[in-house]
Amino acid sequence: MYGFTSVSSKEVDLEAGNGETLYPGLGLGENQLRWGLIRKVYGILAAQLVLTTAVSAVTVLYTPINTLLTGSVGLLLFLSIIPFLLLWPLHVYHQKHPVNLIVLGLFTVSLSFLVGAFFPLGSTSTAIYGGLSALVFCGYIVYDTDHLIKRFSYDEYILASAALYLDILNLFLSILRILSSQRNN
Repeated sequence: MYGFTSVSSKEVDLEAGNGETLYPGLGLGENQLRWGLIRKVYGILAAQLVLTTAVSAVTVLYTPINTLLTGSVGLLLFLSIIPFLLLWPLHVYHQKHPVNLIVLGLFTVSLSFLVGAFFPLGSTSTAIYGGLSALVFCGYIVYDTDHLIKRFSYDEYILASAALYLDILNLFLSILRILSSQRNN
């Protein structure tokens, strides 16, 4: 009467996989929770990638930071150790909101600085290493996505985000190695 159309009860949510379950034997409620977990993890992952892009861009484009990182081996070594140190609190606090997001943010920023002070190898070895590692990290993305779908609990979204972030970051660095070797030739 007022231009509204009725919505049928059989309407399918496209994000829920056309109404199909993620894998055989999964109940409807469990399926919806899994899709929610996947959306949450990939939302956090998108935020991590945006933060990495911003910090890396500032590191590369802002000369004083770039000079500081490339000129100080001690600082670069310290920044290389920080992500490993943050793995412990990331694991311990992965279910304690908002501490989990703060630690994940620190983990992301610490790795982002290293992405901006990235040192390539020689051109031939860089191309070979980059190609092989790109294949490996593509496999890790598939593997960790499978774990996200089947094995991670709903409270382990921080750990799932960190795992996928590392996979994608390493794939990105592998692709950069390949492109860097082509540019050097």
